[in-house]
Amino acid sequence: MKDLKRLIICTYFFMVMLPCLAQKINGVSFVASGDSISQAHTQPVKRLNANYAALMPFGFIRELSSPEIRFNVKRQWFGEREEGIKQYAKELRKKGIRIMLKPQIWVWHGQYTGHITMNSETNWKKLENTYTDFILMYAKTAQEIKIPIFCIGTELEKFIQNRPAYWKELIKKIRKIYSGKLTYAANWDEFKRVPFWGQLDYIGVDAYFPLSEQKTPTVADFEKGWTAHKKEIKRVQNQFKKPVLFTEFGYRSVNFTGKEPWDSKRVQASVNLEAQKNGLQALYNQFWNESWFAGGFVWKWFHRHDRVGGNNNNRFTPQNKPAEKLITKLYGQ
Repeated sequence: MKDLKRLIICTYFFMVMLPCLAQKINGVSFVASGDSISQAHTQPVKRLNANYAALMPFGFIRELSSPEIRFNVKRQWFGEREEGIKQYAKELRKKGIRIMLKPQIWVWHGQYTGHITMNSETNWKKLENTYTDFILMYAKTAQEIKIPIFCIGTELEKFIQNRPAYWKELIKKIRKIYSGKLTYAANWDEFKRVPFWGQLDYIGVDAYFPLSEQKTPTVADFEKGWTAHKKEIKRVQNQFKKPVLFTEFGYRSVNFTGKEPWDSKRVQASVNLEAQKNGLQALYNQFWNESWFAGGFVWKWFHRHDRVGGNNNNRFTPQNKPAEKLITKLYGQ
């Protein structure tokens, strides 16, 4: 009888648990909207062969030096607040898609969150208090609905640089509430300076690394551009012995997309579908077969699949472009 039980346990591990442990996170960054979603909106995500979606509730601040974060209020879009997160997660799970909850800050007029800095100790304390309220509310939500990954912040370098002790204590508070895996979404030029990777489960990187100055970089051009960056990513991974997760990755379908991949301002720029596809293929080639790489979340995916993207669209979304067909193939491997 003992031998039979041992056989059953071993069979379960090798057939069920081991494949799950080895499986990469093939994710999409699922953009919040003013609407609830249904299976009509989640079926395209399933068809992409994605197994994860990042849900992103927002908190808003007026200026880079403002300490008050407004969040979970009725004036926000449904998908940006707690009620929407619960509804989105429920619908995505019906398709077998797991969730990373990734609360984010938006500064009015789109100013870069990495530059949030207070001008007095009083305001730093106010910011800490309001950010704690913001992030702990969503940590409780993540625990309540059993979300497997929780991201404690996104691209907040100056806040972390100026208040490292606060962040280390905040992680302890989150751990008391939430029992899943933790990460932080560091900007591509920030991740090597984050002081608390040792407290988290994943080294999170928003992977908009500059890779090529070519108008239409080939896959080989993109891969050559990864050489130095990949070496630095691996150095940090070796230092902390934690898997690396690309909390965001992607390329616009635009000329020179590898030069400054974070740039979203060239609205009138030309469309270049090949450059987007080549960038995604090169990133996959460089990272998806690495044992220390956990996977990532492509930026970005809208719920109304039939109304977005397309061959005349030069934005980040891969939807209804050759990039979508490529990701479907890559995620299905």
